[in-house]
Amino acid sequence: MSQNVGRETTEAESALRERVKELACLYAIARILAAPDCSLDEQVRSVVAVLPPAWQFPDKCVARITVDGNDYCAGEFDNVRHVQNAEILVEGKRRGTIDIGYTDERMPSGEEGPFLEEERQLIENIAEQLGSHIERRENEHHRRHLEEQLRHADRLATIGQLASGVAHEMNEPLASILGFAQLALKAPYLPKQLNSDLQQIVDSAMRGREVVKKLLLFARQAPPRKVLCDLNSVVRETVLLLDASGRKRGVVLEQQLSSDLPRVEGDPVQLRQVIVNLVVNAMQAIADHGSVVLETRARDRSVELVVADTGCGMTPQILEQVFDPFFTTKDVGEGTGLGLSVVHGIVTAHGGRICATSAPLQGARFVVTLPRAQNVLVDNRSTS
Repeated sequence: MSQNVGRETTEAESALRERVKELACLYAIARILAAPDCSLDEQVRSVVAVLPPAWQFPDKCVARITVDGNDYCAGEFDNVRHVQNAEILVEGKRRGTIDIGYTDERMPSGEEGPFLEEERQLIENIAEQLGSHIERRENEHHRRHLEEQLRHADRLATIGQLASGVAHEMNEPLASILGFAQLALKAPYLPKQLNSDLQQIVDSAMRGREVVKKLLLFARQAPPRKVLCDLNSVVRETVLLLDASGRKRGVVLEQQLSSDLPRVEGDPVQLRQVIVNLVVNAMQAIADHGSVVLETRARDRSVELVVADTGCGMTPQILEQVFDPFFTTKDVGEGTGLGLSVVHGIVTAHGGRICATSAPLQGARFVVTLPRAQNVLVDNRSTS
């Protein structure tokens, strides 16, 4: 009788020790997942380390957590003989597993091999915790991303309003400066130096007027005049304008134009500006000799224009901001930072999209996607 009581007491104490280990494991995991400023990678590494001590035979136990194809291990899984596992589900989708294994073949056997019923509940509990944690992290990341997009859109709207106001305010004084300078140039018998100075004023006023035009385009004050146009023709005309400038820089402009390209609905003047800005940026990115390739191609419901260069390329940080207004990597006085933001605005106004890919020393590649024309009257006038 006393032997039976002693055996029952020993079993009760053993079961109690196992429950204490399991609770300690769950408490440790809760603390790990609640730790602020830790990446998911760091958290999963910490979680897998606390798993083996929670199982019945910790000295022979190894653990592995797999999340999105990445493995995190506590011990070697090469010689595992017995395995218990549970799926990590995030929003009902399998994102990984938790595997607990024993490396010794000589283990007691029950319904789940050497594993206890309570250990099945434990591993499923941990898998559920990890799945819920991953879901919360991703939802929080998505929320922050949406907030950042809203803030960015608000900044763009504010900048657009300011740009529009500045452009209108600048138009009048620039027109006066340009008009009076051009009038003064018509005066007879001007000294050579004065004539040169007046011409400099005219040139500067003209450059200022171009900046004002870009500001107005960015602020969407000039709606596109949409007609049916041939993108290949716009590319060819633009290359003719820029070819001489490219040769001076040692840059070859190559055209790879689709022979059966569908028409697009758009403003030829603004589309030309898109191509000019992209090609000029590409040429400026080439320090010595190089090439810029302009390619057009048809897709199922769209037309693509690709402008790729062999220039210096961009870092991921620069690439992330490349379409932001007033962002430029050029020296002071060499760029306004409006070129690519204007391009983005024009393409968006045409119902299209633009994306960029690049890497340092590997050039840059811009892809403009425009919808195919539907029922629009053909514009028989020249695109010039």
